[in-house]
Amino acid sequence: MLMLKNLKQLIFSVEMKKKKRERNNNNILLQASNELFIGLNVILWRKRHRLFSLISAVSGCLLLLLFAFSVFTPPPTATDHFLSHHPSAVKKTEVVESNFDMVLQVPASGGTLGRDLWSSSQSKFYYGCSNASKSFQSADMKTHPNRYLMIATSGGLNQQRTGIIDAVVVAYILNATLVIPKLDQHSYWKDTSGFAEIFNVDWFISSLSRDVEIIKELPRNEGKAWIPRSMRVPRKCNSKCYQIRVLPVLNKKHAVELTKFDYRLSNRLETDLQKLRCRVNYQALRFTDSILELGKILVERMRMKAKQFIALHLRFEPDMLAFSGCYYGGGEKERGELGAIRKRWKTLHVSNPEKVRRHGRCPLTPEEVGLMLRALGFGSDVHIYVASGEVYRGEETLAPLKALFPNFHSKETIATKEELAPFSSFSGRMAALDYIVCDESDVFVTNNNGNMARILAGRRRYFGHKPTIRPNAKKLYKLFLDRNNMTWDEFASKVRTYQIGFMGEPKEVKPGKGEFHENPDSCICQANGLKTPQEDDENSKERKEGAEVSDEQQQQPQPLEEDPDWTDIFYLDKELPDVITKQEHTEVEGFFSD
Repeated sequence: MLMLKNLKQLIFSVEMKKKKRERNNNNILLQASNELFIGLNVILWRKRHRLFSLISAVSGCLLLLLFAFSVFTPPPTATDHFLSHHPSAVKKTEVVESNFDMVLQVPASGGTLGRDLWSSSQSKFYYGCSNASKSFQSADMKTHPNRYLMIATSGGLNQQRTGIIDAVVVAYILNATLVIPKLDQHSYWKDTSGFAEIFNVDWFISSLSRDVEIIKELPRNEGKAWIPRSMRVPRKCNSKCYQIRVLPVLNKKHAVELTKFDYRLSNRLETDLQKLRCRVNYQALRFTDSILELGKILVERMRMKAKQFIALHLRFEPDMLAFSGCYYGGGEKERGELGAIRKRWKTLHVSNPEKVRRHGRCPLTPEEVGLMLRALGFGSDVHIYVASGEVYRGEETLAPLKALFPNFHSKETIATKEELAPFSSFSGRMAALDYIVCDESDVFVTNNNGNMARILAGRRRYFGHKPTIRPNAKKLYKLFLDRNNMTWDEFASKVRTYQIGFMGEPKEVKPGKGEFHENPDSCICQANGLKTPQEDDENSKERKEGAEVSDEQQQQPQPLEEDPDWTDIFYLDKELPDVITKQEHTEVEGFFSD
């Protein structure tokens, strides 16, 4: 029994040891498995990290290649682009279609704006009216014998035109006989043309015969030539000023010549005198037959090219830029070139180009003009006639405008050399041809507020308010600087907003505001029984609000920023008198700072 008991204990002890060994082996195996699993995880993590790094590197290379491809490949749908400020990239007749520095794309089409770009929506409500009132005395009733007024005009053609217009009015104020005015032959343009070589003298005299007596030459005094007294009056002298300053001398000497006669008559006169201004400007001043004939041919040739066309007075000649003191990014070369020309006017103060441009007194570049027109809705198929002298840096500067509007014309391109030969040596006669085409154009675009811009803007208002676009340079300046930080739609929308009030619509300018030749409000009447859309809207507002709208609000539904009162000063003589009185110095300074 004892042996059997010991045997059982021995067997139990062996089984327990066997189970213990099995448990130990299982623990070792489990620990080894855990260690192996951890090791595998470490290895996989390291490989995955390397794989991710490889993928990231490959992806970065692909992105760089895609970016380079997108930058150096022009979009297939682009037609025009914002052009470089240095258009030398355009060689001969080849037009560069893209520019790597620019972001925005300019569409070839102007888009559909839901309005007519080629006419004024309100022109039917207004018409020119310049007939004298019943109280206006005729020449045969008021002209005094032995009282002769002579005028020596100043400047280029359109500046001289303002002097001729005002000379007739001054003769009426002084009850004097007017001698046909002398044209300026010594200023910048050096044009030797006389009055009769540009204007139809006989028509001028006959059409104004009821208003003022006009003769071709000063008559002789008892067989001897008159020696007129030469004098100058202040700028914008009114009727009383002439009666005080000139009339006593005229009564004593019987013949007076007023020199440098431009803008020497007040902008504000009684209505009948303003209407006389209009009769002179819009009826009596007619070009000679030879000028009218070629001008008509130029217009007809433009009409053959397109039913409607734009005329652009570009005003980007070196003299204009030099006088204005503007800077267009041409570096020391530009500063040197324009600075040398600027020395012609000794009294001009040192310019601040940034301030001048910020105040809207710099002409837009040809490229900026083109972008403005495209934003307003004029497509690349529009034909443009450009009235201009020698453009600063020539074809290099014009290239961006021609790229935007390839149908680019001038009198030199649509007339033959033989046709232009009788006129080409005379700046006044060449300017008269441009005047005719610009006047007959469907849309006239000015690029500064000079004499031709003013005269034609007023004329187009008088004859039916044909659209005249005047850039709102103060606001467009900032927009052009920031143009590559916005989409084309944003740019175009802002241009259209800024140009409200600068498109030649009626009542853009308050009556009496601005230069009269630009805004002849006394000579524009409103059709009886008709109300403009603005008046209808305001009357409706009155009824709703029960408030009376002021006349000023009715006359100017849209606010207008007035440009400074400029004149084409660079047409003046190269040198001023050596001795200038304090009063004359103030006058000259005012003249130069216009």
